[in-house]
Amino acid sequence: MYKAPRGTSDILPEDQPYYRYIEQKAAYTAQLYGYQPIETPVFEDAGLFIRSVGEETDIVDKEMYVFKDKGGSDLALVPEGTAPVLRAYIEHGMQNLPQPVKLYYFSSLFRYERPQAGRFRQHHQFGAEAIGDDDPALDAELIDMVWNFITGLGMSDIILFINSIGCPRCRPTYLEELKQYYSGKTDKMCTDCKTRLAKNPLRLLDCKKESCTPLVARAPKSSEHLCRECGEHYNSLKKYLDLLAIPYTENPALVRGLDYYTKTVFEIQPQGEKGAQAAIAGGGRYDGLIEVLGGKPTPGIGFGSGMERIVLNLKKQGAAIPPPATQKVFVAYLGSGAKEKTLRITAELRKNGVTAIQSLNDRSMKAQLKQAGKSGAVYAIIIGEDELKSNSAILRDMSQGIQQTLSINEIFTILKTK
Repeated sequence: MYKAPRGTSDILPEDQPYYRYIEQKAAYTAQLYGYQPIETPVFEDAGLFIRSVGEETDIVDKEMYVFKDKGGSDLALVPEGTAPVLRAYIEHGMQNLPQPVKLYYFSSLFRYERPQAGRFRQHHQFGAEAIGDDDPALDAELIDMVWNFITGLGMSDIILFINSIGCPRCRPTYLEELKQYYSGKTDKMCTDCKTRLAKNPLRLLDCKKESCTPLVARAPKSSEHLCRECGEHYNSLKKYLDLLAIPYTENPALVRGLDYYTKTVFEIQPQGEKGAQAAIAGGGRYDGLIEVLGGKPTPGIGFGSGMERIVLNLKKQGAAIPPPATQKVFVAYLGSGAKEKTLRITAELRKNGVTAIQSLNDRSMKAQLKQAGKSGAVYAIIIGEDELKSNSAILRDMSQGIQQTLSINEIFTILKTK
């Protein structure tokens, strides 16, 4: 018996309203802030992610789905959303547009991770990128957009963490101090962190394993080792967040899991939750990334939010999801002649924009009305031999159990109005 591959999930009809609700709210919020939609392929040149994300990151080292196509090209299923959008920005000459260029997207991302609640090997993401401006006010505006998106979904009890991880000028000095701090503590470090110490020391702060948590808490803080430019940028960001009345907590251990981040990094998490999978949204600034990918030096900032994790938290918090706007009408019948009549009525309802479900298989009226109730129909139209003769039908309000006999034209008028 075939099953969905490990680490993937089917989004069944009962969960579809959550995803449609999130997508609609996300698109609406992004457009309020001047973002335009973009779509990129689900696979890209594997080198795009090796150069952008970083060869020593877990994503590239352990998690990417890489394959050769029939032409011999090395391709990868997209593991993160920023690099493809920046590739499109460079490829299509968007640097010639008024800056910043603001883009939002929905994408499927693929990572070979250990499956657990809220983390899948294929997951869906809402993300946005603002490219071409290094003003900290843009950072604050993006964070404001993400905050309003999440709170607008009805999610409460969330916390915003921020930090600055500096730039290529001030970070090397900080990394040296970080390595000195950890070098005498290897006996207390997990196996992965021992490797990170030599290859990518900033990732030490991203470790969520219990054995390393005390070390992370006492580690040197990047925000205390910033150059003048990065320090002013960080202070301005905090000032702008205060002006926007966005509550935040400074988290010196926040570095995010990708090598391309500079200066601002941020995450939004549910209150009280900890661990690698607590974040429901996160992002940061990547001022050197477009240059790494072959473009002209161009600043930018972006974020991503996993939709599966949002759905999980909406359910946990009992957030109310608006019901689908479309109301169903169930068409029931008794007798072969009435069945032919309902075929025509159902077709006409659909032509007029009314969602209609027709009963089939000549079941009893009791069985048909039971099906109507389970389908979520607001009204049922019932046609029997008597109604067939009088060119009428019974219109039944499913919630109140009230019904009346009307002409077909009268029923159509009522349903179109409703």
